Amino acid sequence: MANFKLLKELVQPAKTKIVLLVMDGMGGLPRASDDQTELEAANTPNLDKLAAEGCLGQHHPVDIGITGGSGPGHLGLFGYDPLEYEIGRGVLEAVGIGFPVTDQDVCARGNFCTLDAQGIITDRRAGRIPTEVCVKLVDKINAAGINNPEPGVEIFVKPVQDYRFVVVMRGGGLSANLDETDPQRTGVPPLPVVARDAASERTARLFQDWITKATAVIRNEHPANGMTLRGFAGDPKLPKMKDVYGVRAAVIAVYPMYRGVASLVGMNRIEHHAHSVQEEFEAAGQVWNDYDFFFIHVKYTDSRGEDGNFDAKMKVIEEVDAAMPTLMALKPDVLVVTGDHSTPSQLKSHSWHPVPLLLWAPATARRDRSVIFGEREASTGGLGTFHAADIITLALAHAQRLAKYGA
Repeated sequence: MANFKLLKELVQPAKTKIVLLVMDGMGGLPRASDDQTELEAANTPNLDKLAAEGCLGQHHPVDIGITGGSGPGHLGLFGYDPLEYEIGRGVLEAVGIGFPVTDQDVCARGNFCTLDAQGIITDRRAGRIPTEVCVKLVDKINAAGINNPEPGVEIFVKPVQDYRFVVVMRGGGLSANLDETDPQRTGVPPLPVVARDAASERTARLFQDWITKATAVIRNEHPANGMTLRGFAGDPKLPKMKDVYGVRAAVIAVYPMYRGVASLVGMNRIEHHAHSVQEEFEAAGQVWNDYDFFFIHVKYTDSRGEDGNFDAKMKVIEEVDAAMPTLMALKPDVLVVTGDHSTPSQLKSHSWHPVPLLLWAPATARRDRSVIFGEREASTGGLGTFHAADIITLALAHAQRLAKYGA
């Protein structure tokens, strides 16, 4: 794991540029027809060339055998031990859309869902409604006059993207130690908000009361006539990358949650209108001279894996590969390509499988025998198998941003 105290002592200035390119949920499992994963089956001549010029390995996002969420997965990629620095999805969503989180806030990520007449969940994502529908639903809830549950407590509801929204409860004496209401499956009703300790019972009651009233407000909508809340959390006050690693860091991401986790570790959010990987790489080029470290996030590898669509996930990987010349034209000194976790399309969910990683640093990297970028090659690559939180130290070292330790 990244040793913050040691890194602060060793960090030295340099003019080198580091790119961390994350294909969310990139890792997969081989399909029966040809025994290949999505990454192995994809046509990736550019990534394969980089693999041949660099070296491969694989990492455990949280720990061996542990299936991690996107928050812990990204914290690990940024060098923060996800078992030490816990962070809830709610804060990630709130910060991701630029909401000013305070120390009196409890944040939760909301999912609009579809309920049948008996209140049973039939679709956890309400058919992946477009963002404009989400905005209308949030406006309707906010107009219902239910966001002041008791004196001194206020609730803010903001749209995020697609079926996602964020709920922030602000007031004195609130606690985020609450169980989520998403049962993670269909055929059952949403779970109640349950306090994990006595200090959280009031907050649980206030959230549950609000959910009941908000659900009544949208009861006659379709397909989004219900909701679940996940990731109750407050501001974790994480150390900032500038202080620990000495880099000016920027995030380029389409989905707000990933801008959120990056913001919490001190990355600057680059405002852009990118909708494709090519446009994200172009956005990086527009601010290339202003930063030392670029985190570029690609979402749809994960979404297609969760949909169980092997071919669609493979196509997203091919889209990334096709756009790589644009990124490489910027001439990064160090490029890391990996994922925050595996999302095999066969499982339709995150999994515990290690994630392949490509390290390209022509001035400093020791090549291995890899010739393509895939899970099998990564499992025998020269970098070996390690924890995700060590990636940032490797990147800094290859960028010659760490001084020698000891005499």
